[in-house]
Amino acid sequence: MVRLVVIIALWTALAAGARGARPYVLVLGTAQDAGVPQIGCDSPFCRRAWSNVKLREMVSSIALIDPDTGERWIFDATPDLPEQFELIKRTTGDRSNRIEGIFLTHAHIGHYTGLMYLGRESMNTSGVRVYAMPRMRDMLTQNAPWSQLVAIRNITLEPLADQAAVKLNSRISVEPFLVPHRDEFSETVGYRIRTNRQTLVFIPDIDKWSKWPTPLSDLVRSSDHLLIDATFYADGEIARPMSEVPHPFVVETMELLKGLPAKERAKVHFIHFNHSNPLVQRRHEILREVRRRGFRIARVGLKLVF
Repeated sequence: MVRLVVIIALWTALAAGARGARPYVLVLGTAQDAGVPQIGCDSPFCRRAWSNVKLREMVSSIALIDPDTGERWIFDATPDLPEQFELIKRTTGDRSNRIEGIFLTHAHIGHYTGLMYLGRESMNTSGVRVYAMPRMRDMLTQNAPWSQLVAIRNITLEPLADQAAVKLNSRISVEPFLVPHRDEFSETVGYRIRTNRQTLVFIPDIDKWSKWPTPLSDLVRSSDHLLIDATFYADGEIARPMSEVPHPFVVETMELLKGLPAKERAKVHFIHFNHSNPLVQRRHEILREVRRRGFRIARVGLKLVF
């Protein structure tokens, strides 16, 4: 009888622990839109990466997972969505095709083209919620083949507004906020993901920090985890004028935040690396320098519990 009571007590404790598991973000990809290596690239690094699968990187994306409810959301639908969805399944142990929703940041190729896998040629989903800003919604509804996803209800478009939080469940909300970027076809947003405990910020794409009225140091202080644009490490990294593809260089971001205490700098995880970036090329002296200065580098499979 005593043994039975102990077993029941342990089972109850384990069940309560599972129910109390905290939400987390899972990093699904870290590369810039075209992936690593990029099509057409014949640099020494790209040649090595084409022949060594361990050097390849999927396109930047994250998943938000609530272990309590089994709910799963994806931020940005990349060309690598099939493999990234499989990573979600393996990580959660849930082999179903359940997707609560997909939040889009903007209309550049690495951030929305994975929606094609929800269509009738592939998974043929039913009513997957796709959260998007007004111009992004217009782009999807007015242009094929994305309009077919809407017309036959593979996806259901959910409206977003700048700084208007969306409550996902009793302990998670998501707030989009506009950031300056090359907005040829849509707005560009970052996301502030809040739980009852902490806040995580995701900004995979932005122009120079100086173009945004929000001071980056204030954003770091008010957040617990940040995944931010690290497309290029420094000026002169690619052959064309880098003003054509403006992003904050990693060296600029580190300089901007160097006055923060170490515990604040440790919140920052760099993500969204171009194939030319020495961080994604795993140049050890550069990796050591970033870590020496107190910053972190996102990797596929990283879990940020909050």
